Amino acid sequence: MRPKVKEFFDKATWTLTYVVFDSTTKDAVILDPVWDYDPGSSKMSTTSVDRVLEFVQKNELKVHYILETHAHADHVSGSQVLKSKLKGAKIGIGARITDVQRVFKTVFNLSPEFRTDGHQFDLLLEEGVPLRAGSLDVETIFTPGHTPACASYVIGDAVFTGDALFMPDYGTGRCDFPAGSSEDLFHSVHEKLYQLPDSYRVFVGHDYMPGGRALAFESTIEEEKKNNIQLKAETTKDQFVEFRNKRDKTLAAPRLLLPSVQVNIDAGSLPKAETNGTRYLKIPIRE
Repeated sequence: MRPKVKEFFDKATWTLTYVVFDSTTKDAVILDPVWDYDPGSSKMSTTSVDRVLEFVQKNELKVHYILETHAHADHVSGSQVLKSKLKGAKIGIGARITDVQRVFKTVFNLSPEFRTDGHQFDLLLEEGVPLRAGSLDVETIFTPGHTPACASYVIGDAVFTGDALFMPDYGTGRCDFPAGSSEDLFHSVHEKLYQLPDSYRVFVGHDYMPGGRALAFESTIEEEKKNNIQLKAETTKDQFVEFRNKRDKTLAAPRLLLPSVQVNIDAGSLPKAETNGTRYLKIPIRE
């Protein structure tokens, strides 16, 4: 099967959101939606989500699932906003999200009531267990490294790699977040993604337009194996780990890291309003 794929690019966070659908049956899933957040004013807006909704409604699509490739550190998830607008849609994420919840519950000193069992999501997806979305079959592949809970999704001949694998001229995701691992990422890409058929289309989670080139978001497994500047098919684990670890030490923290993660480990839900009716994010101070 060759599903249709419509991309939506959020320049503020360099994020790709995808609507994957069967043009005959109108069955669809949405991957990695963005809920716009301005840190200066601490204001939320639904510009990105509204673009996705407009496309879904215009094409009369039935969205079965809203899937997250991981708990994003660079944008707030729009999954809850979409779920509230799309009747019957459920939110799914890789089952190892519980590992990330445990790590960040400590980082943000969240209340004892915050459970780290993943119940905040409608579905915890297991590797090798198929997910049926009408006429679409979704296969979950655990691809840890960027985070321990990253998952890639195969739908027909398309694989959505999140932050595991980017366009060939950019490479792979960073591995320096808590519980991230360059060794794990090498295994995820080399032993899992690169074992898929060469003709499979690869849709990446971000594009940073290196060298000022135009937006690009689609390659193939063959192109990645031959041309990925950080991890080709013949790249050894030692070569990749040395490169990735050295590069990660030079990278600044994502601009929306702290607000994003604490919302995203809660399935895109904002903190509960306090007694004055206002919601508050927690920002740790590092001295």
